[in-house]
Amino acid sequence: MGDREVKSLNIVLVHGLWNRGWSMAVMAKRLRALGHNVVVHSYPTRAETLAGHADDLYRFLLANKAHELHLVGHSMGGLVILNMFSRYDDLPQGRIVLMGTPVKGASIVKRLEKLPGQNFIFGKSRDNLLQGFQHTPPGRETGMIRGNRAFGLGQIVGGHDEANDGSITISETELDGLKDSIELNVSHSAMLVSSEVVEQVEQFLLHGGFKKGE
Repeated sequence: MGDREVKSLNIVLVHGLWNRGWSMAVMAKRLRALGHNVVVHSYPTRAETLAGHADDLYRFLLANKAHELHLVGHSMGGLVILNMFSRYDDLPQGRIVLMGTPVKGASIVKRLEKLPGQNFIFGKSRDNLLQGFQHTPPGRETGMIRGNRAFGLGQIVGGHDEANDGSITISETELDGLKDSIELNVSHSAMLVSSEVVEQVEQFLLHGGFKKGE
């Protein structure tokens, strides 16, 4: 990477609903190309409750012997991370980046209830996406990346009355205790393949703040 001289970070990526580890492949590849050690936690999003997913993530992280470990969660993946830290406090130190995570609950879930086949659509994850969090994990600097490009499933099932990323509204990502936050012109799903998002993720994990415009 030319003259880049940055600390090599240990990073764990956690995907969101209806996805598996493959959905984080582009982000993982780009972060590795920047010199970081990256692993992806893959889990069956509809097959377990939020607490169950958090327990699985906790066991996954315990197997990592790093002294410092940073977590990046997309959408429901961020809820899994927050749930885990609400119940476990013996993991290595590190920062957290949440990307489009509905920390105040996802209103799109209630709109999707109009569609048939709820058990198939959500499985055990429905209540996961309605669960709210009040504050960031104590002692862990946490940043939020929000998208404001309204393109996605939320537009198909009725749209939003406020700024959103196509699935999650800006207000649904508000969380007390955030060290920093930033809005980018990306949709909910496009966050996973955006080079700008990768740049901002690295920036926060290295420095505890996002790179803002001049």
